[in-house]
Amino acid sequence: MKKILVVVDYQRDFVDGALGFPGAERLEAPICARIEQVRAEGSEVVFTFDTHHGDYLETREGRDLPVPHCIKGSEGWGLYGGVAAHCDAQTRCFEKPTFGSFELAEYLRAGQYDEVELCGLVSNICVISNAALARAALPEAAICVDARCTGGGDPLLNEKALDVMQGFFIEVKGR
Repeated sequence: MKKILVVVDYQRDFVDGALGFPGAERLEAPICARIEQVRAEGSEVVFTFDTHHGDYLETREGRDLPVPHCIKGSEGWGLYGGVAAHCDAQTRCFEKPTFGSFELAEYLRAGQYDEVELCGLVSNICVISNAALARAALPEAAICVDARCTGGGDPLLNEKALDVMQGFFIEVKGR
């Protein structure tokens, strides 16, 4: 079985920065533990980075969400806490200017993964978007999200996102 863990946007701006929310910091330990476990099993771990530039407020997202965040090279763009130590120069990373990453989906399809697990932030925006792309790229793969390793600023939207993912056959663990 070929397996991959996708750590979605566990960046400072989503934890304790511009778009941070209470409780996001509590995901650090379970995400780190999951990364360590997946690597110990010999499976791959990749990261996505929400990535914007100085013109963010002029973009569609910036007009809809006028809070500059994850500006490439800024402190808020970096990975949060101990998760950062798990991403080195050899780790595959995907910078994405919007919620989902076509580049990640193409990578998953080309890799012919049997299992894809996603964790990180924000459940009702970027996690769900990348889960949908993973499902499209790998219609026969087992895809899951661990509810203990993802979250969002609105607990109700978090639960709804998990429900919607289950609706397109993403296994939601840890509820």
